[in-house]
Amino acid sequence: MTKQVTFLVVDDHPVFRQGLVALVRSNERYQICAEAGTVSEALDALERSLPDIALVDISLVGQSGLDLVRSIKASFPQVLVLIISMHDEVVYAERALKAGARGYVMKQEAASVMLDAIKTVLSGKIYVSAAMRDRLLETMFSRSGEAEAPTVERLSDRELEVLDLLGQGYGTADVAKVLNLSVKTVNTYRDHIKEKLRIDGAGELRRFAVKWVQSRDR
Repeated sequence: MTKQVTFLVVDDHPVFRQGLVALVRSNERYQICAEAGTVSEALDALERSLPDIALVDISLVGQSGLDLVRSIKASFPQVLVLIISMHDEVVYAERALKAGARGYVMKQEAASVMLDAIKTVLSGKIYVSAAMRDRLLETMFSRSGEAEAPTVERLSDRELEVLDLLGQGYGTADVAKVLNLSVKTVNTYRDHIKEKLRIDGAGELRRFAVKWVQSRDR
């Protein structure tokens, strides 16, 4: 009998999570062992039933899916992780791979692409789109002396989270509450963002953040 492949599905949108579960179950070899909507629920599920692979969204209530990926790789290194997210792979795919994920696929892709991504990761390979693969290769072989453009790719994961929340309309105190940080720490991140993106002033930062979120979510 062919061995079953067990899955943990982590997404805080129940409708999409149910659709992903149904997609996984379309392959008779695939079995869902747990579902989760938050990082804490996912870690509890991993303790109860160790899956072969976790399908993880980046945007989770109160925490980033990238933090979950790091926790999985630290505590459950045998578990493969595939990110399935609405966020632009240009910004997040490389970060996800560095965190320990074995692949990145965007939610708007066809079901056949998602199944191919799962199959690729289960086979021991890394999955990214062809366009993202080319981009990563170009980055690897770009001239080291070339001036770095002021794009969000220069930001750290935490700085990107702060920028994202600012672009959604959160104030500094709200950002601090969501990320469980002090207001002083958030202001430090804001200063780093402005420096890296060559932005002058809080107003310009806010406008940039709003435009970035709007363009990303199209």
